[in-house]
Amino acid sequence: MTKHALKNIPNHVAIIMDGNGRWANVRGLPRSMGHRKGVEAVREAVRTAAEAGIGYLTLFAFSSENWSRPESEVTDLMGLLKTFIRRDLETLHGENVRIRIIGDRSNLRSDILPLLLEAEERTRGNTSIQLVIAFNYGSRDEIARAVRSIAGDVAAGQIHPADVTPELISARLDTAGIPDPDLIIRTSGEERLSNFLLWQAAYAELMFIPDFWPDFSRASFLDALAKFAGRERRFGGVRTPTLAVGS
Repeated sequence: MTKHALKNIPNHVAIIMDGNGRWANVRGLPRSMGHRKGVEAVREAVRTAAEAGIGYLTLFAFSSENWSRPESEVTDLMGLLKTFIRRDLETLHGENVRIRIIGDRSNLRSDILPLLLEAEERTRGNTSIQLVIAFNYGSRDEIARAVRSIAGDVAAGQIHPADVTPELISARLDTAGIPDPDLIIRTSGEERLSNFLLWQAAYAELMFIPDFWPDFSRASFLDALAKFAGRERRFGGVRTPTLAVGS
């Protein structure tokens, strides 16, 4: 893949892919058509991220709250996930993309979990962009699972309470070993995180884009990266003014 010439590229971009259903509704189409069109946007986003030199791309594919959607829609989404992995896995592997899955795996369907594990294992040694898929993911649940794990170690005497640090908590999250996102993008005009990467988003730049996800093109992505490059990130500090020579 040829890297696109941009400055100040974020190492990690996370995207809340919102608006598939509304994209379909405004066109008088079934919601399923919006999800199918959204998969095409996923492929374009991965290609664009790799070309731009982004190290990590995290996509919010399916939240732990999405199970409450109509059964027919959930079934369609699961079908699309399986199709994506079966159809795109070899292509992504051939392009040196590493796939990682975050989210609760404890209650996943028997026809889904093996596919996710296969995608991770097949691409484990790849060294290009890491594609992180948030599936059956909810940030509060993730944090709760991490806290339970740490509490168990404290109760067993393996960790002293004074040793519980932000770094330790981060190491117990699903994203352990993955840097925090520099930029979080949400499509469809909604301006909230919706239980996505709440811990990891502490210093992320947030960008809310009016386009529905199926309309999120390569140009949309590059425009977001250009806007990110123009932002000043201080991480809680203050801007240090540059003194003119002779002042």
